[in-house]
Amino acid sequence: MNIRDIAGRAPVIPIVVIEDPAAAIPLARALVEGGLPVIEVTLRTDAAVVAARAMIGQVPSVIIGLGTVTTRDHIAAALDIGARFIVSPGLSAELAQLAHRASLPYLPGIMTPSEVMTAQSLGLTVLKFFPAEPAGGTAALRALHGPFPDVAFCPTGGIDAAKAPAYLALPNVIAVGGSWLAPKAAIDAGDWRQITDLARAARALRDR
Repeated sequence: MNIRDIAGRAPVIPIVVIEDPAAAIPLARALVEGGLPVIEVTLRTDAAVVAARAMIGQVPSVIIGLGTVTTRDHIAAALDIGARFIVSPGLSAELAQLAHRASLPYLPGIMTPSEVMTAQSLGLTVLKFFPAEPAGGTAALRALHGPFPDVAFCPTGGIDAAKAPAYLALPNVIAVGGSWLAPKAAIDAGDWRQITDLARAARALRDR
Protein backbone atom coordinates (compact mmCIF):
# COMPACT_ATOMS: atom_id res chain seq x y z
CA MET A 1 0.00 0.00 0.00
CA ASN A 2 1.47 3.36 -1.02
CA ILE A 3 0.83 6.77 0.52
CA ARG A 4 -1.82 7.64 -2.08
CA ASP A 5 -3.76 4.49 -1.17
CA ILE A 6 -3.43 5.21 2.55
CA ALA A 7 -4.44 8.88 2.35
CA GLY A 8 -7.37 7.99 0.11
CA ARG A 9 -8.96 5.64 2.60
CA ALA A 10 -10.98 8.41 4.29
CA PRO A 11 -11.40 12.17 3.89
CA VAL A 12 -9.74 12.95 7.22
CA ILE A 13 -6.63 11.55 8.88
CA PRO A 14 -6.87 12.04 12.66
CA ILE A 15 -3.71 13.50 14.13
CA VAL A 16 -3.46 12.34 17.72
CA VAL A 17 -1.29 13.26 20.67
CA ILE A 18 -1.23 10.55 23.32
CA GLU A 19 0.09 11.18 26.80
CA ASP A 20 -1.22 8.01 28.47
CA PRO A 21 -0.57 4.70 26.67
CA ALA A 22 -3.70 3.26 28.33
CA ALA A 23 -5.78 5.50 26.07
CA ALA A 24 -4.25 4.15 22.87
CA ILE A 25 -6.42 1.13 22.18
CA PRO A 26 -9.82 2.62 23.04
CA LEU A 27 -8.93 5.74 21.06
CA ALA A 28 -8.02 3.71 17.98
CA ARG A 29 -11.17 1.64 18.28
CA ALA A 30 -13.33 4.76 18.62
CA LEU A 31 -11.86 6.34 15.49
CA VAL A 32 -12.14 3.14 13.46
CA GLU A 33 -15.74 2.67 14.60
CA GLY A 34 -16.45 6.17 13.30
CA GLY A 35 -15.07 5.25 9.88
CA LEU A 36 -11.54 6.66 10.08
CA PRO A 37 -9.09 3.74 9.84
CA VAL A 38 -5.94 5.80 9.16
CA ILE A 39 -4.40 7.48 12.22
CA GLU A 40 -1.26 9.57 12.62
CA VAL A 41 0.30 9.23 16.08
CA THR A 42 2.58 12.21 16.59
CA LEU A 43 5.96 11.82 18.22
CA ARG A 44 5.31 14.69 20.59
CA THR A 45 5.12 12.72 23.83
CA ASP A 46 7.18 10.03 25.51
CA ALA A 47 4.19 7.69 25.23
CA ALA A 48 3.82 7.96 21.45
CA VAL A 49 5.78 4.91 20.31
CA VAL A 50 4.38 2.65 23.03
CA ALA A 51 0.86 3.85 22.21
CA ALA A 52 1.32 3.32 18.48
CA ARG A 53 2.69 -0.18 19.06
CA ALA A 54 -0.36 -1.04 21.19
CA MET A 55 -2.75 0.22 18.51
CA ILE A 56 -1.02 -1.84 15.84
CA GLY A 57 -1.00 -4.96 17.99
CA GLN A 58 -4.55 -4.78 19.31
CA VAL A 59 -6.63 -3.08 16.58
CA PRO A 60 -5.99 -5.08 13.39
CA SER A 61 -8.15 -2.89 11.14
CA VAL A 62 -6.27 0.32 11.93
CA ILE A 63 -3.55 1.83 9.71
CA ILE A 64 -1.08 3.57 11.99
CA GLY A 65 1.54 6.07 10.94
CA LEU A 66 4.07 7.96 13.03
CA GLY A 67 4.00 11.73 12.69
CA THR A 68 6.49 14.48 13.48
CA VAL A 69 9.19 12.23 12.02
CA THR A 70 12.37 14.30 11.70
CA THR A 71 15.30 11.92 12.29
CA ARG A 72 16.72 8.58 11.23
CA ASP A 73 15.90 7.24 14.70
CA HIS A 74 12.24 8.08 14.16
CA ILE A 75 12.23 5.99 10.98
CA ALA A 76 13.90 3.15 12.87
CA ALA A 77 11.19 3.36 15.53
CA ALA A 78 8.46 3.30 12.87
CA LEU A 79 9.93 0.18 11.29
CA ASP A 80 10.41 -1.47 14.68
CA ILE A 81 6.75 -1.17 15.67
CA GLY A 82 5.37 -1.94 12.22
CA ALA A 83 3.99 1.50 11.38
CA ARG A 84 2.44 1.62 7.92
CA PHE A 85 3.57 5.14 7.01
CA ILE A 86 5.43 8.18 8.33
CA VAL A 87 4.66 11.90 8.24
CA SER A 88 7.12 14.80 8.54
CA PRO A 89 6.48 18.50 9.14
CA GLY A 90 8.96 19.30 6.38
CA LEU A 91 10.74 17.70 3.43
CA SER A 92 13.99 15.81 3.94
CA ALA A 93 15.81 14.12 1.07
CA GLU A 94 17.62 11.90 3.56
CA LEU A 95 14.39 10.72 5.18
CA ALA A 96 12.76 10.26 1.79
CA GLN A 97 15.61 8.03 0.65
CA LEU A 98 15.63 6.02 3.87
CA ALA A 99 11.86 5.53 3.70
CA HIS A 100 12.09 4.48 0.05
CA ARG A 101 14.75 1.88 0.83
CA ALA A 102 12.57 0.52 3.63
CA SER A 103 9.40 0.55 1.45
CA LEU A 104 7.84 2.80 4.08
CA PRO A 105 5.30 5.27 2.63
CA TYR A 106 6.38 8.84 3.38
CA LEU A 107 4.21 11.97 3.59
CA PRO A 108 6.51 15.01 3.88
CA GLY A 109 5.39 18.53 4.63
CA ILE A 110 5.81 21.29 2.05
CA MET A 111 4.78 24.94 1.86
CA THR A 112 6.29 26.37 -1.33
CA PRO A 113 6.46 25.57 -5.06
CA SER A 114 10.21 24.99 -4.74
CA GLU A 115 9.59 22.33 -2.12
CA VAL A 116 6.99 20.69 -4.35
CA MET A 117 9.55 20.52 -7.15
CA THR A 118 12.14 19.04 -4.79
CA ALA A 119 9.63 16.44 -3.66
CA GLN A 120 8.85 15.55 -7.27
CA SER A 121 12.55 15.07 -7.96
CA LEU A 122 12.54 12.52 -5.14
CA GLY A 123 9.60 10.68 -6.68
CA LEU A 124 7.04 12.03 -4.20
CA THR A 125 3.67 13.16 -5.57
CA VAL A 126 1.48 13.04 -2.44
CA LEU A 127 2.48 15.76 -0.01
CA LYS A 128 1.40 17.28 3.28
CA PHE A 129 0.63 21.00 2.88
CA PHE A 130 1.71 22.42 6.24
CA PRO A 131 0.87 24.57 8.07
CA ALA A 132 -2.19 24.85 5.85
CA GLU A 133 -4.02 27.87 7.20
CA PRO A 134 -0.96 30.08 7.90
CA ALA A 135 0.48 29.06 4.50
CA GLY A 136 -2.46 30.40 2.52
CA GLY A 137 -5.15 27.77 2.93
CA THR A 138 -7.39 26.85 0.03
CA ALA A 139 -6.25 29.81 -2.08
CA ALA A 140 -2.65 28.58 -1.98
CA LEU A 141 -3.68 25.05 -2.91
CA ARG A 142 -5.71 26.33 -5.87
CA ALA A 143 -2.64 28.21 -7.05
CA LEU A 144 -0.45 25.11 -6.72
CA HIS A 145 -2.85 23.02 -8.80
CA GLY A 146 -2.00 24.86 -12.03
CA PRO A 147 1.74 24.12 -12.21
CA PHE A 148 1.46 20.80 -10.34
CA PRO A 149 -1.71 19.06 -11.62
CA ASP A 150 -0.44 15.60 -10.77
CA VAL A 151 0.42 16.35 -7.12
CA ALA A 152 -2.09 15.49 -4.40
CA PHE A 153 -2.05 17.25 -1.05
CA CYS A 154 -3.07 16.43 2.48
CA PRO A 155 -3.37 19.89 4.09
CA THR A 156 -2.82 20.00 7.84
CA GLY A 157 -2.60 22.80 10.35
CA GLY A 158 -5.43 25.02 11.56
CA ILE A 159 -8.13 22.92 9.88
CA ASP A 160 -11.28 22.00 11.77
CA ALA A 161 -14.66 20.48 10.91
CA ALA A 162 -15.96 23.82 9.62
CA LYS A 163 -12.99 24.48 7.33
CA ALA A 164 -12.40 20.93 6.09
CA PRO A 165 -15.16 20.82 3.41
CA ALA A 166 -13.63 23.74 1.49
CA TYR A 167 -10.31 21.90 1.33
CA LEU A 168 -11.89 18.58 0.39
CA ALA A 169 -13.72 20.24 -2.49
CA LEU A 170 -10.41 21.05 -4.20
CA PRO A 171 -9.31 18.68 -6.99
CA ASN A 172 -5.77 18.36 -5.64
CA VAL A 173 -6.72 17.50 -2.04
CA ILE A 174 -6.84 13.79 -1.29
CA ALA A 175 -7.55 14.16 2.45
CA VAL A 176 -7.04 16.59 5.31
CA GLY A 177 -5.26 16.03 8.59
CA GLY A 178 -7.04 17.13 11.74
CA SER A 179 -6.49 17.12 15.48
CA TRP A 180 -10.09 18.08 16.28
CA LEU A 181 -11.11 14.40 16.14
CA ALA A 182 -9.33 13.48 19.36
CA PRO A 183 -9.75 16.37 21.82
CA LYS A 184 -7.57 16.13 24.90
CA ALA A 185 -10.56 16.63 27.20
CA ALA A 186 -12.40 13.70 25.61
CA ILE A 187 -9.35 11.44 25.83
CA ASP A 188 -8.71 12.38 29.46
CA ALA A 189 -12.38 11.70 30.30
CA GLY A 190 -12.45 8.43 28.37
CA ASP A 191 -15.34 9.78 26.31
CA TRP A 192 -14.85 7.43 23.39
CA ARG A 193 -18.43 7.91 22.18
CA GLN A 194 -17.72 11.60 21.55
CA ILE A 195 -14.65 10.69 19.53
CA THR A 196 -16.59 8.12 17.50
CA ASP A 197 -19.27 10.73 16.80
CA LEU A 198 -16.63 13.24 15.68
CA ALA A 199 -15.07 10.61 13.43
CA ARG A 200 -18.42 9.67 11.92
CA ALA A 201 -19.14 13.32 11.13
CA ALA A 202 -15.68 13.71 9.59
CA ARG A 203 -16.18 10.62 7.46
CA ALA A 204 -19.26 12.25 5.95
CA LEU A 205 -17.49 15.51 5.05
CA ARG A 206 -16.57 14.33 1.56
CA ASP A 207 -20.25 13.97 0.76
CA ARG A 208 -21.15 17.61 1.51
